[in-house]
Amino acid sequence: MFNGIIFNKGIIKSIKKNKKSILIGIESNLKVKKNDLGSSICCNGVCLTLFKIFKKIIYFYISIETIKRSNFSKINLGDEVNLEKSLLYGQQISGHFTQGHVDTIAKVKKIIIIDNSWILNLEIKDDKLLKYLEEKASISINGVSLTISKVLKKNIILNIIPHTLKLTNLKNLKVNDVVNIELDIFAKYIYKYTK
Repeated sequence: MFNGIIFNKGIIKSIKKNKKSILIGIESNLKVKKNDLGSSICCNGVCLTLFKIFKKIIYFYISIETIKRSNFSKINLGDEVNLEKSLLYGQQISGHFTQGHVDTIAKVKKIIIIDNSWILNLEIKDDKLLKYLEEKASISINGVSLTISKVLKKNIILNIIPHTLKLTNLKNLKVNDVVNIELDIFAKYIYKYTK
Protein backbone atom coordinates (compact mmCIF):
# COMPACT_ATOMS: atom_id res chain seq x y z
CA MET A 1 0.00 0.00 0.00
CA PHE A 2 1.26 3.48 -0.91
CA ASN A 3 0.00 7.06 -0.60
CA GLY A 4 1.22 8.76 -3.77
CA ILE A 5 3.50 11.30 -2.07
CA ILE A 6 6.79 11.19 -3.97
CA PHE A 7 10.13 12.09 -2.42
CA ASN A 8 12.38 9.89 -4.59
CA LYS A 9 12.98 9.43 -8.27
CA GLY A 10 15.26 7.20 -10.31
CA ILE A 11 16.77 6.89 -13.78
CA ILE A 12 16.34 3.80 -15.97
CA LYS A 13 19.86 2.43 -16.44
CA SER A 14 19.19 -1.02 -17.91
CA ILE A 15 16.38 -2.67 -19.86
CA LYS A 16 16.30 -6.33 -20.86
CA LYS A 17 13.24 -7.18 -22.94
CA ASN A 18 12.10 -10.77 -23.21
CA LYS A 19 9.08 -12.02 -25.19
CA LYS A 20 6.65 -11.60 -22.29
CA SER A 21 8.55 -9.68 -19.63
CA ILE A 22 11.03 -6.86 -19.03
CA LEU A 23 13.84 -6.61 -16.49
CA ILE A 24 14.77 -3.06 -15.54
CA GLY A 25 17.50 -1.49 -13.43
CA ILE A 26 16.86 1.89 -11.82
CA GLU A 27 19.61 4.09 -10.38
CA SER A 28 18.35 5.96 -7.33
CA ASN A 29 19.22 7.32 -3.90
CA LEU A 30 16.18 5.49 -2.49
CA LYS A 31 17.38 3.84 0.72
CA VAL A 32 17.10 0.07 0.32
CA LYS A 33 18.96 -2.73 2.08
CA LYS A 34 19.41 -6.46 1.50
CA ASN A 35 16.48 -7.22 3.80
CA ASP A 36 14.27 -5.11 1.47
CA LEU A 37 14.65 -7.77 -1.24
CA GLY A 38 11.20 -9.12 -2.06
CA SER A 39 9.46 -5.97 -0.84
CA SER A 40 7.12 -3.83 -2.94
CA ILE A 41 8.22 -0.49 -4.37
CA CYS A 42 5.94 1.74 -6.41
CA CYS A 43 7.66 2.64 -9.70
CA ASN A 44 5.77 5.23 -11.74
CA GLY A 45 2.61 4.09 -10.01
CA VAL A 46 3.22 0.37 -10.55
CA CYS A 47 3.80 -1.93 -7.58
CA LEU A 48 6.95 -3.92 -8.43
CA THR A 49 8.94 -6.42 -6.37
CA LEU A 50 12.56 -5.57 -5.62
CA PHE A 51 14.64 -8.60 -6.58
CA LYS A 52 18.23 -7.32 -6.79
CA ILE A 53 20.39 -4.46 -5.51
CA PHE A 54 23.78 -3.59 -6.97
CA LYS A 55 25.42 -0.40 -5.71
CA LYS A 56 22.82 2.33 -6.36
CA ILE A 57 20.87 0.31 -8.94
CA ILE A 58 17.70 -1.54 -7.96
CA TYR A 59 16.23 -4.21 -10.25
CA PHE A 60 12.64 -5.20 -11.01
CA TYR A 61 10.82 -7.79 -13.14
CA ILE A 62 7.83 -6.51 -15.14
CA SER A 63 5.23 -9.11 -16.18
CA ILE A 64 3.19 -9.19 -19.38
CA GLU A 65 0.07 -8.02 -17.47
CA THR A 66 1.90 -4.91 -16.23
CA ILE A 67 3.34 -4.26 -19.69
CA LYS A 68 -0.18 -4.34 -21.19
CA ARG A 69 -1.68 -1.92 -18.66
CA SER A 70 1.17 0.53 -18.08
CA ASN A 71 3.58 2.84 -19.87
CA PHE A 72 6.45 0.42 -19.20
CA SER A 73 5.89 -0.91 -22.73
CA LYS A 74 7.40 2.41 -23.92
CA ILE A 75 10.20 2.67 -21.33
CA ASN A 76 13.60 3.95 -22.52
CA LEU A 77 17.08 4.21 -21.06
CA GLY A 78 17.45 7.53 -19.26
CA ASP A 79 13.75 7.87 -18.43
CA GLU A 80 13.01 9.27 -14.99
CA VAL A 81 10.57 7.34 -12.78
CA ASN A 82 8.81 8.21 -9.52
CA LEU A 83 9.62 5.88 -6.61
CA GLU A 84 7.79 5.24 -3.33
CA LYS A 85 8.44 2.59 -0.69
CA SER A 86 5.49 0.81 0.94
CA LEU A 87 3.78 2.58 3.81
CA LEU A 88 4.71 1.67 7.37
CA TYR A 89 2.06 1.19 10.04
CA GLY A 90 1.45 4.54 11.75
CA GLN A 91 3.00 6.56 8.91
CA GLN A 92 1.31 9.84 7.95
CA ILE A 93 -1.02 9.56 4.94
CA SER A 94 -0.79 12.82 3.00
CA GLY A 95 -2.16 11.64 -0.34
CA HIS A 96 -4.64 8.78 -0.72
CA PHE A 97 -4.39 5.00 -0.48
CA THR A 98 -3.00 3.46 -3.66
CA GLN A 99 -2.08 -0.15 -4.39
CA GLY A 100 0.21 0.22 -7.37
CA HIS A 101 -2.30 -1.78 -9.43
CA VAL A 102 -2.41 0.40 -12.53
CA ASP A 103 -5.80 0.35 -14.26
CA THR A 104 -4.89 1.86 -17.60
CA ILE A 105 -2.88 4.57 -19.33
CA ALA A 106 -3.81 8.07 -20.46
CA LYS A 107 -2.40 10.33 -23.15
CA VAL A 108 -1.39 13.93 -22.45
CA LYS A 109 -3.60 16.04 -24.72
CA LYS A 110 -2.77 19.54 -23.48
CA ILE A 111 -0.57 21.31 -20.93
CA ILE A 112 -1.37 24.88 -19.87
CA ILE A 113 1.13 26.68 -17.65
CA ILE A 114 -0.24 29.37 -15.33
CA ASP A 115 2.47 31.00 -13.22
CA ASN A 116 4.43 27.92 -12.07
CA SER A 117 1.48 25.54 -11.96
CA TRP A 118 0.29 23.21 -14.71
CA ILE A 119 -3.20 22.41 -15.93
CA LEU A 120 -2.99 18.93 -17.41
CA ASN A 121 -5.57 17.50 -19.81
CA LEU A 122 -5.44 13.68 -20.03
CA GLU A 123 -7.39 11.35 -22.32
CA ILE A 124 -8.22 8.03 -20.62
CA LYS A 125 -7.53 5.03 -22.84
CA ASP A 126 -10.11 2.58 -21.47
CA ASP A 127 -13.74 3.77 -21.90
CA LYS A 128 -15.00 1.20 -19.36
CA LEU A 129 -13.21 3.11 -16.58
CA LEU A 130 -14.81 6.49 -17.23
CA LYS A 131 -17.72 5.69 -14.88
CA TYR A 132 -15.32 5.74 -11.90
CA LEU A 133 -14.12 9.29 -12.54
CA GLU A 134 -15.62 12.05 -10.42
CA GLU A 135 -14.77 15.70 -9.91
CA LYS A 136 -12.68 16.20 -6.72
CA ALA A 137 -11.97 12.45 -6.48
CA SER A 138 -8.42 11.21 -5.98
CA ILE A 139 -6.42 9.65 -8.81
CA SER A 140 -2.85 8.41 -9.16
CA ILE A 141 -0.82 9.64 -12.16
CA ASN A 142 2.59 7.93 -12.51
CA GLY A 143 2.25 7.14 -8.81
CA VAL A 144 1.50 10.74 -7.79
CA SER A 145 -1.63 11.37 -5.72
CA LEU A 146 -3.67 14.11 -7.41
CA THR A 147 -7.22 15.46 -7.37
CA ILE A 148 -9.44 15.51 -10.45
CA SER A 149 -10.44 19.11 -11.17
CA LYS A 150 -12.90 18.39 -13.97
CA VAL A 151 -14.29 15.39 -15.86
CA LEU A 152 -15.02 15.75 -19.58
CA LYS A 153 -16.30 13.01 -21.94
CA LYS A 154 -13.10 10.96 -22.18
CA ASN A 155 -10.73 13.41 -20.54
CA ILE A 156 -9.88 14.66 -17.08
CA ILE A 157 -8.35 17.97 -16.03
CA LEU A 158 -5.76 18.10 -13.23
CA ASN A 159 -4.03 21.04 -11.56
CA ILE A 160 -0.43 20.37 -10.55
CA ILE A 161 1.23 22.74 -8.10
CA PRO A 162 4.92 23.78 -8.33
CA HIS A 163 5.92 21.67 -5.29
CA THR A 164 4.60 18.49 -6.94
CA LEU A 165 6.27 19.35 -10.25
CA LYS A 166 9.59 19.87 -8.46
CA LEU A 167 9.53 16.49 -6.66
CA THR A 168 8.15 14.25 -9.43
CA ASN A 169 8.71 13.33 -13.06
CA LEU A 170 5.45 15.02 -14.10
CA LYS A 171 7.47 18.13 -15.00
CA ASN A 172 9.00 16.11 -17.89
CA LEU A 173 5.63 15.46 -19.56
CA LYS A 174 4.96 16.63 -23.09
CA VAL A 175 1.85 16.48 -25.29
CA ASN A 176 1.25 12.88 -26.52
CA ASP A 177 3.23 11.32 -23.66
CA VAL A 178 1.55 8.42 -21.87
CA VAL A 179 1.07 8.19 -18.10
CA ASN A 180 0.00 5.39 -15.75
CA ILE A 181 -3.43 5.73 -14.15
CA GLU A 182 -4.70 4.12 -10.96
CA LEU A 183 -8.26 5.03 -10.07
CA ASP A 184 -9.38 5.56 -6.51
CA ILE A 185 -9.79 2.10 -4.96
CA PHE A 186 -12.83 3.23 -2.96
CA ALA A 187 -14.58 4.52 -6.08
CA LYS A 188 -14.17 1.16 -7.81
CA TYR A 189 -15.47 -0.96 -4.95
CA ILE A 190 -18.30 1.38 -3.94
CA TYR A 191 -19.49 1.43 -7.56
CA LYS A 192 -19.34 -2.37 -7.76
CA TYR A 193 -21.44 -2.94 -4.66
CA THR A 194 -24.02 -0.18 -5.25
CA LYS A 195 -24.79 -0.62 -8.94
